[in-house]
Amino acid sequence: MMATENRQSFLEHLDVLRAAIVKIALVTIGFGMVAFFFKEQLFSVVLAPKSDGFITYRLFDRIAAWSGGLSEPFSVRLINTGLAQQFIIHMKTALCAGVLCASPYILYQLFRFVSPALYENERRYVTRMVGGGYVMFGLGVLISYFLIFPLTFRFLGTYQVSGEVDNLITLDSYISMLVMMCLAMGLVFEIPMLSWLFAKLGFLSADFMRRYRKHAIVIILVVTAIITPTSDIFTLSLVALPMWVLYEVSILIVKRTVTHK
Repeated sequence: MMATENRQSFLEHLDVLRAAIVKIALVTIGFGMVAFFFKEQLFSVVLAPKSDGFITYRLFDRIAAWSGGLSEPFSVRLINTGLAQQFIIHMKTALCAGVLCASPYILYQLFRFVSPALYENERRYVTRMVGGGYVMFGLGVLISYFLIFPLTFRFLGTYQVSGEVDNLITLDSYISMLVMMCLAMGLVFEIPMLSWLFAKLGFLSADFMRRYRKHAIVIILVVTAIITPTSDIFTLSLVALPMWVLYEVSILIVKRTVTHK
Protein backbone atom coordinates (compact mmCIF):
# COMPACT_ATOMS: atom_id res chain seq x y z
CA MET A 1 0.00 0.00 0.00
CA MET A 2 2.84 2.35 0.93
CA ALA A 3 4.67 1.54 -2.30
CA THR A 4 1.53 2.32 -4.28
CA GLU A 5 1.13 5.67 -2.52
CA ASN A 6 4.78 6.54 -3.11
CA ARG A 7 4.47 5.57 -6.74
CA GLN A 8 1.35 7.72 -7.13
CA SER A 9 3.13 10.62 -5.46
CA PHE A 10 6.07 10.19 -7.84
CA LEU A 11 3.77 10.12 -10.87
CA GLU A 12 2.02 13.23 -9.62
CA HIS A 13 5.39 14.99 -9.40
CA LEU A 14 6.12 13.92 -12.96
CA ASP A 15 2.79 15.36 -14.09
CA VAL A 16 3.60 18.67 -12.38
CA LEU A 17 7.07 18.70 -13.96
CA ARG A 18 5.64 17.88 -17.38
CA ALA A 19 3.09 20.68 -17.07
CA ALA A 20 5.85 23.11 -16.10
CA ILE A 21 7.99 22.04 -19.06
CA VAL A 22 5.05 22.42 -21.46
CA LYS A 23 4.33 25.92 -20.12
CA ILE A 24 8.01 26.87 -20.42
CA ALA A 25 8.17 25.55 -23.98
CA LEU A 26 5.00 27.38 -25.04
CA VAL A 27 6.11 30.70 -23.55
CA THR A 28 9.61 30.37 -25.04
CA ILE A 29 8.26 29.50 -28.48
CA GLY A 30 5.79 32.38 -28.22
CA PHE A 31 8.52 34.90 -27.49
CA GLY A 32 10.66 33.32 -30.20
CA MET A 33 7.90 33.72 -32.78
CA VAL A 34 7.44 37.37 -31.83
CA ALA A 35 11.20 37.92 -32.18
CA PHE A 36 11.16 36.07 -35.52
CA PHE A 37 8.46 38.31 -37.00
CA PHE A 38 10.17 41.47 -35.73
CA LYS A 39 13.26 40.69 -37.75
CA GLU A 40 14.38 44.27 -38.37
CA GLN A 41 14.22 45.22 -34.70
CA LEU A 42 15.91 41.98 -33.61
CA PHE A 43 18.89 42.28 -35.91
CA SER A 44 19.21 46.02 -35.39
CA VAL A 45 20.18 45.07 -31.83
CA VAL A 46 22.25 42.03 -32.75
CA LEU A 47 24.21 43.76 -35.51
CA ALA A 48 24.62 47.12 -33.75
CA PRO A 49 28.20 46.44 -32.49
CA LYS A 50 29.50 46.06 -36.05
CA SER A 51 28.87 49.74 -36.83
CA ASP A 52 31.11 52.58 -35.70
CA GLY A 53 27.94 54.42 -34.62
CA PHE A 54 27.48 51.98 -31.72
CA ILE A 55 27.26 53.72 -28.34
CA THR A 56 30.48 52.14 -27.04
CA TYR A 57 32.52 53.34 -30.00
CA ARG A 58 31.04 56.84 -29.77
CA LEU A 59 31.90 56.98 -26.08
CA PHE A 60 35.50 55.96 -26.72
CA ASP A 61 35.69 58.43 -29.61
CA ARG A 62 34.66 61.22 -27.23
CA ILE A 63 37.26 60.10 -24.70
CA ALA A 64 39.91 60.04 -27.42
CA ALA A 65 38.90 63.52 -28.61
CA TRP A 66 38.94 64.85 -25.04
CA SER A 67 42.45 63.49 -24.49
CA GLY A 68 43.67 64.99 -27.75
CA GLY A 69 43.81 61.74 -29.70
CA LEU A 70 42.09 60.71 -32.88
CA SER A 71 40.09 57.57 -33.53
CA GLU A 72 39.74 56.25 -37.03
CA PRO A 73 36.27 55.30 -38.29
CA PHE A 74 35.85 51.69 -39.27
CA SER A 75 33.43 49.68 -41.33
CA VAL A 76 33.04 45.92 -41.38
CA ARG A 77 30.72 44.30 -43.88
CA LEU A 78 29.33 40.88 -43.06
CA ILE A 79 28.85 38.27 -45.77
CA ASN A 80 26.79 35.11 -46.13
CA THR A 81 28.21 31.97 -47.74
CA GLY A 82 25.35 29.48 -47.50
CA LEU A 83 22.09 29.34 -49.43
CA ALA A 84 19.88 28.77 -46.37
CA GLN A 85 22.32 30.17 -43.83
CA GLN A 86 20.59 33.50 -43.28
CA PHE A 87 17.21 31.86 -42.66
CA ILE A 88 18.74 29.34 -40.24
CA ILE A 89 20.60 32.10 -38.39
CA HIS A 90 17.36 34.09 -38.23
CA MET A 91 15.58 31.14 -36.59
CA LYS A 92 18.41 30.46 -34.12
CA THR A 93 18.69 34.10 -33.15
CA ALA A 94 14.94 34.39 -32.64
CA LEU A 95 14.99 31.26 -30.46
CA CYS A 96 17.84 32.69 -28.36
CA ALA A 97 15.84 35.91 -27.96
CA GLY A 98 12.81 33.84 -26.96
CA VAL A 99 14.78 32.01 -24.27
CA LEU A 100 16.20 35.30 -23.00
CA CYS A 101 12.78 36.98 -22.80
CA ALA A 102 11.18 33.92 -21.21
CA SER A 103 13.99 33.35 -18.69
CA PRO A 104 12.19 35.04 -15.73
CA TYR A 105 9.15 32.82 -16.35
CA ILE A 106 11.39 29.75 -16.71
CA LEU A 107 13.01 30.44 -13.34
CA TYR A 108 9.59 31.03 -11.78
CA GLN A 109 8.25 27.69 -13.02
CA LEU A 110 11.34 25.81 -11.87
CA PHE A 111 11.22 27.43 -8.44
CA ARG A 112 7.51 26.71 -8.19
CA PHE A 113 8.23 23.04 -8.90
CA VAL A 114 10.98 22.59 -6.28
CA SER A 115 9.68 24.96 -3.58
CA PRO A 116 7.19 22.49 -1.99
CA ALA A 117 10.16 20.24 -1.09
CA LEU A 118 12.06 23.05 0.66
CA TYR A 119 11.91 24.36 4.20
CA GLU A 120 11.20 28.04 4.76
CA ASN A 121 14.86 28.97 5.32
CA GLU A 122 15.89 26.90 2.29
CA ARG A 123 13.36 28.76 0.13
CA ARG A 124 14.86 32.03 1.30
CA TYR A 125 18.36 30.95 0.31
CA VAL A 126 17.17 29.54 -3.02
CA THR A 127 15.30 32.77 -3.77
CA ARG A 128 18.40 34.83 -3.06
CA MET A 129 20.60 32.48 -5.05
CA VAL A 130 18.32 32.35 -8.09
CA GLY A 131 17.49 36.08 -8.02
CA GLY A 132 21.07 37.17 -7.46
CA GLY A 133 22.36 34.68 -10.03
CA TYR A 134 19.90 35.95 -12.62
CA VAL A 135 20.88 39.58 -12.02
CA MET A 136 24.61 38.75 -12.19
CA PHE A 137 24.13 36.70 -15.36
CA GLY A 138 22.26 39.58 -16.99
CA LEU A 139 24.97 42.01 -15.89
CA GLY A 140 27.62 39.80 -17.46
CA VAL A 141 25.68 39.62 -20.73
CA LEU A 142 25.27 43.40 -20.82
CA ILE A 143 28.97 44.03 -20.13
CA SER A 144 29.89 41.59 -22.87
CA TYR A 145 27.44 43.18 -25.35
CA PHE A 146 28.32 46.80 -24.62
CA LEU A 147 32.03 46.51 -23.84
CA ILE A 148 33.93 43.27 -24.34
CA PHE A 149 32.43 42.08 -27.63
CA PRO A 150 32.48 45.50 -29.39
CA LEU A 151 36.14 46.09 -28.50
CA THR A 152 37.05 42.56 -29.53
CA PHE A 153 35.12 42.82 -32.78
CA ARG A 154 36.62 46.20 -33.64
CA PHE A 155 40.14 44.94 -32.99
CA LEU A 156 39.82 41.62 -34.83
CA GLY A 157 37.48 42.86 -37.56
CA THR A 158 39.85 45.62 -38.64
CA TYR A 159 43.15 43.82 -38.01
CA GLN A 160 45.14 43.16 -41.17
CA VAL A 161 48.54 41.63 -41.74
CA SER A 162 48.68 43.50 -45.04
CA GLY A 163 46.61 46.09 -46.88
CA GLU A 164 46.30 43.61 -49.71
CA VAL A 165 44.31 41.21 -47.56
CA ASP A 166 40.67 42.13 -46.91
CA ASN A 167 38.63 40.80 -44.01
CA LEU A 168 35.53 38.91 -45.12
CA ILE A 169 33.62 38.06 -41.95
CA THR A 170 30.66 35.74 -42.22
CA LEU A 171 27.37 36.43 -40.49
CA ASP A 172 27.55 33.01 -38.86
CA SER A 173 30.97 33.79 -37.39
CA TYR A 174 29.73 37.11 -36.04
CA ILE A 175 26.58 35.67 -34.41
CA SER A 176 28.44 32.68 -32.96
CA MET A 177 31.09 34.87 -31.39
CA LEU A 178 28.51 37.28 -29.97
CA VAL A 179 26.43 34.50 -28.40
CA MET A 180 29.45 32.62 -27.03
CA MET A 181 31.02 35.70 -25.47
CA CYS A 182 27.74 36.87 -23.91
CA LEU A 183 27.05 33.39 -22.54
CA ALA A 184 30.62 33.03 -21.24
CA MET A 185 30.56 36.40 -19.48
CA GLY A 186 27.12 35.64 -18.03
CA LEU A 187 28.50 32.45 -16.49
CA VAL A 188 31.68 34.20 -15.33
CA PHE A 189 29.61 36.74 -13.40
CA GLU A 190 28.15 33.88 -11.35
CA ILE A 191 31.46 33.61 -9.45
CA PRO A 192 30.35 35.90 -6.57
CA MET A 193 27.04 34.06 -6.16
CA LEU A 194 28.73 30.66 -6.11
CA SER A 195 31.29 31.96 -3.62
CA TRP A 196 28.47 33.24 -1.39
CA LEU A 197 26.71 29.87 -1.56
CA PHE A 198 29.86 27.88 -0.75
CA ALA A 199 30.62 30.24 2.13
CA LYS A 200 27.10 29.73 3.50
CA LEU A 201 27.58 25.98 3.28
CA GLY A 202 30.93 26.23 5.05
CA PHE A 203 32.98 25.02 2.07
CA LEU A 204 34.85 28.27 1.42
CA SER A 205 36.66 30.92 3.45
CA ALA A 206 38.31 34.23 2.62
CA ASP A 207 41.67 33.02 3.98
CA PHE A 208 41.56 30.02 1.65
CA MET A 209 40.85 32.26 -1.36
CA ARG A 210 43.69 34.62 -0.44
CA ARG A 211 46.11 31.75 0.12
CA TYR A 212 45.41 30.28 -3.30
CA ARG A 213 45.09 33.58 -5.18
CA LYS A 214 48.04 32.79 -7.49
CA HIS A 215 46.58 29.40 -8.32
CA ALA A 216 43.22 31.03 -9.00
CA ILE A 217 44.82 33.46 -11.46
CA VAL A 218 46.35 30.54 -13.37
CA ILE A 219 42.96 28.79 -13.42
CA ILE A 220 41.31 32.01 -14.62
CA LEU A 221 43.75 32.24 -17.54
CA VAL A 222 43.17 28.59 -18.45
CA VAL A 223 39.36 28.94 -18.24
CA THR A 224 39.52 32.16 -20.26
CA ALA A 225 41.47 30.41 -23.00
CA ILE A 226 38.81 27.68 -23.10
CA ILE A 227 35.63 29.79 -23.06
CA THR A 228 36.72 32.53 -25.46
CA PRO A 229 35.95 31.79 -29.12
CA THR A 230 39.29 33.26 -30.23
CA SER A 231 42.81 32.76 -28.90
CA ASP A 232 44.22 36.28 -29.29
CA ILE A 233 45.79 38.06 -26.33
CA PHE A 234 43.45 41.05 -26.66
CA THR A 235 40.28 39.01 -26.15
CA LEU A 236 41.85 36.87 -23.44
CA SER A 237 42.81 39.99 -21.50
CA LEU A 238 39.33 41.52 -21.82
CA VAL A 239 37.73 38.37 -20.40
CA ALA A 240 40.40 37.50 -17.80
CA LEU A 241 40.41 40.97 -16.20
CA PRO A 242 36.72 40.91 -15.14
CA MET A 243 37.18 37.34 -13.86
CA TRP A 244 40.08 38.45 -11.66
CA VAL A 245 38.09 41.46 -10.39
CA LEU A 246 35.13 39.18 -9.61
CA TYR A 247 37.45 36.85 -7.72
CA GLU A 248 38.68 39.72 -5.56
CA VAL A 249 35.10 40.88 -4.98
CA SER A 250 34.17 37.30 -4.04
CA ILE A 251 36.84 37.33 -1.31
CA LEU A 252 35.12 40.33 0.28
CA ILE A 253 31.70 38.68 -0.07
CA VAL A 254 32.93 35.44 1.51
CA LYS A 255 34.60 37.33 4.36
CA ARG A 256 31.40 39.23 5.14
CA THR A 257 29.25 36.11 4.78
CA VAL A 258 31.35 34.09 7.20
CA THR A 259 31.48 37.00 9.67
CA HIS A 260 27.68 37.39 9.74
CA LYS A 261 26.93 33.69 9.55
